[in-house]
Amino acid sequence: MLNLSEVKIGVIGLGYVGLPLAVEFGKKFPTVGFDISAARIEELKQFKDHTLEVDSEELRSARLLTYSCDKSELKACNFFIVTVPTPIDEHHRPDLIPLIKASETLGAVVKPGDIVVYESTVYPGATEEDCIPVIERISGLKFNQDFFAGYSPERINPGDKQHRLVNIRKVTSGSTAEIADFVDRVYGSIITAGTYKASSIKVAEAAKVIENTQRDLNIALINELAVIFNRLDIDTEEVLLAAGTKWNFLPFRPGLVGGHCIGVDPYYLTHKAQAVGYHPEVILAGRRINDNMGRYVVSQLIKQMIKQQVAVSGARVLVLGLTFKENCPDIRNTKVIDIINELSEYGIVPDIYDPWVDAEEAQHEYGITPVKQASAGGYDAVILAVAHQQFKALGAAGIRAFGKENHVLYDLKYVLSAQESDIRL
Repeated sequence: MLNLSEVKIGVIGLGYVGLPLAVEFGKKFPTVGFDISAARIEELKQFKDHTLEVDSEELRSARLLTYSCDKSELKACNFFIVTVPTPIDEHHRPDLIPLIKASETLGAVVKPGDIVVYESTVYPGATEEDCIPVIERISGLKFNQDFFAGYSPERINPGDKQHRLVNIRKVTSGSTAEIADFVDRVYGSIITAGTYKASSIKVAEAAKVIENTQRDLNIALINELAVIFNRLDIDTEEVLLAAGTKWNFLPFRPGLVGGHCIGVDPYYLTHKAQAVGYHPEVILAGRRINDNMGRYVVSQLIKQMIKQQVAVSGARVLVLGLTFKENCPDIRNTKVIDIINELSEYGIVPDIYDPWVDAEEAQHEYGITPVKQASAGGYDAVILAVAHQQFKALGAAGIRAFGKENHVLYDLKYVLSAQESDIRL
């Protein structure tokens, strides 16, 4: 059994989750940050992070952290943490390819006595049923005899500078009682908010997947209420503000539900539920509502354009924002793309402007190139899709300056008042 003083950390995957983790561990333990992207490794060696999660000063403070895309350098480690993406495919099924590939990498470097901890969001059972067998097959080692495992779900909120890794309580778990205690101590050495030791790996996996499922369902309810209130000609925000005066009313707002967690995690749980013979109804109903919001937004825009006698076919529409949330450059699973695709179905020409987004990444991921600067007075409609600070600073007058004399302004994020916009979600 390892002692805390002997721990050498290996973090596999240096994205929004892995990098902050590697940096914090790199302040206390010898740590290798591994990523398959050579460009990412070179960037980090220059103390730069394009995700903007960790600034250069923080990167420099991790004096025991080294970066590499050579998996052989992981052989010196004995405590491995997997933080690779767990997306879904076009059929909303879990895509475990990154997780399996990471497990294959571990199988080539893991040694007797080593511990492997997964942080990637999965369905209950995935760690022990899907990942561990891969490590066993490649390494020739036996689970819980030669090497051990844990699961500690990530809780990173991209762009959030208040809720950071160290001040968010961390759930931990291990494949044996002794390993669970040790995993908890390792994480406890960097998490100032404290830890919560789950009774098993499956409990920790399930806890993670329902955190975002609960949020997804709450937003789905508010989205459905917004649809109803729009038909009743009632302003949704005014209803929510009034209801919010009750002490236990939850302050959710309608909107697009994308990103790497909330719009994805429920499908991991429903996949596992169906695998054991249960067809979840409430969770999938919420997913259907949220997945259809892009289509709904465009239908509302078209109606308003017709009301204001703005020609639809061939219209130019400016979409302000492409990221899945405000004030961060993350475009993974952004639902703004649903709006863009739906606009094109109507023969509308969309321009996308987002000062936070890397144009090459947008082209690679979605085949679109954001404009470098939106042109003044050139658009038949403007959709305020993401509440970036730059857009808030423009105010109603600044945003309307992008539109023609007769145009529609659709505010999805309640940045403007009902009087300042033509239509709100």
